[in-house]
Amino acid sequence: MNEDKLRAEDLYNKIIPVHMDANFFFERAVRSLDRNHYDKALKYFGKAVEYEPENPVNHCNMAGIMSEMGDYSGSNSVLAQVLKDVDPAMTECYYYMANNFANMEQFEEAEKALVTYLEEDSEGQFLEEAEEMMDLLHYELNRPAKLHRIKSREGMVEHENARALLEEGKFAQAVELLEEIVKNHPDFLSARNNLALAYYYVGLFDRAKETIGEVLEQEPGNLHGLCNLAIFYQHEHDIAELASLLRTLAVTIPFHQEHVFKLATTMGILGQHEVAYRHFRRLLKDEDINGDPSLYHYTAAAAFNCERYVDAERCWKYAQRLDPESDIPKFYLSQLHQYQEGTSVQPKISYHYHLPFEEQLKLWELNGDQMTEEIKHNPLIRSSFFWALRHGDVGTKLQVIQAFAWIADDEVKQALQAFLQEPGEDMELKEAAALVLKGMGIEGDILSLDEVGESSVEHVKDNLLKKDGNWQLVIDKTLEMMGRSSSNQQQDVQSLWMEFLSKSYPDTPQLQHMEAWSAALEYWCAKIDGDSITYQEVATRYGLSVSTVSRYARRMDSVCHMKGRKRSYL
Repeated sequence: MNEDKLRAEDLYNKIIPVHMDANFFFERAVRSLDRNHYDKALKYFGKAVEYEPENPVNHCNMAGIMSEMGDYSGSNSVLAQVLKDVDPAMTECYYYMANNFANMEQFEEAEKALVTYLEEDSEGQFLEEAEEMMDLLHYELNRPAKLHRIKSREGMVEHENARALLEEGKFAQAVELLEEIVKNHPDFLSARNNLALAYYYVGLFDRAKETIGEVLEQEPGNLHGLCNLAIFYQHEHDIAELASLLRTLAVTIPFHQEHVFKLATTMGILGQHEVAYRHFRRLLKDEDINGDPSLYHYTAAAAFNCERYVDAERCWKYAQRLDPESDIPKFYLSQLHQYQEGTSVQPKISYHYHLPFEEQLKLWELNGDQMTEEIKHNPLIRSSFFWALRHGDVGTKLQVIQAFAWIADDEVKQALQAFLQEPGEDMELKEAAALVLKGMGIEGDILSLDEVGESSVEHVKDNLLKKDGNWQLVIDKTLEMMGRSSSNQQQDVQSLWMEFLSKSYPDTPQLQHMEAWSAALEYWCAKIDGDSITYQEVATRYGLSVSTVSRYARRMDSVCHMKGRKRSYL
């Protein structure tokens, strides 16, 4: 009897009690899933929900099983309950619901759920899958989705816009946009790097360097930041710091394509052409980008600058095959051949994929006098101008002709006179060339505008007014702001404005900022009248910034050569 009692007690002591909680049923559900027993898994997940009704994960697991079993409607009901009653912040439920709707071929509902996921989810866990589904829905619905933003990529679209502004030379606008991005996303280091560059381009060097310091404080090995810092050291002529940083960059071997390109271009700018060439060669092996003609130009430029002329020629010829309509590879091949034949000095080739004069035109708007001096003494840039006048398209030739008004030396005079004799050239281009020559004081026996054709300055004016009658509003606005003015002053305003339009024709600017043009016009009219007016005075009266008045006044000066003029010239 006692022995039987002992056996019963021993048996009881060996029994392990089962604790029926949510984890117990969760583990059972997972084991059932491993055996493809979906019905049991669903039952066990349902039990887990009963034990922990506030846990959204168990609800979602149950919805997932229902979806696997083909009960898409039931799955969506569970997901909707999660969002409504359990955890409204669980935004991935919208992605799951979109999948269910798509499987039921309810594409409109799928699109709504997917757009909600993209616009509300900050983590982006299913971002790639969501973008693939968006492509499917675009195909099925035969229209793009009305997607306003992707929250997990917040700041990315704005950043791309800012980068575009930098490439277009709109540095002040880029600064404004990038400052806003950095304010809202302090950890967005790419935006902070580009903000540093934007500061650099507008001349705020201390702020540029400070911003790079902020990048490197967060991430000391940030390659973009280190490359930008090297550029700044070069600008400051800080030889010691630059040399130290160059030693680090020279032995750096980046893995990512974007980093390789950044390092290659930076080393090229810093004159480390062998290192740049080595990295560009690496990029040419990347099948994703080796169809880009500009990459072959970068490689050719690095090769030429480190005297690898055979490699440079091969790369430019390949760029020409990839981009047969472009004059860029043709121009640099001609430069290479001229140098090899001994008919020109060795130029330093720019890494930018454009003719050298195009870069100068962008920079002229910022500092015309300095750039004019540079072109006068840079044979590569000069030759690119004359090349473009012979071989460029209509728009390019017009830019060159207008730029020649800045240079106005004997070689320009001869080139424009020869251009006027070219048969088949566009008559409007010849008109522009004739006006530039007239601005240089060349007329009478040397050239008459009538020799260009029946067009004259009056003809150009008529065409302008037909094209946009609002040009008269600039004159009216200027006279209104000047108040009481003499007949001579009124004549100055009209004559100068029409001279600017005539000399700019046919590439006259759009009338998007009438007040700015009026301010610039009044400024120059006051100057030729001997008035000691300043940009600040004009800007205050017109309610504009000094930089705006200055920019528009420089544009007029670039065309009409205003500095030092008196009324007798009008």
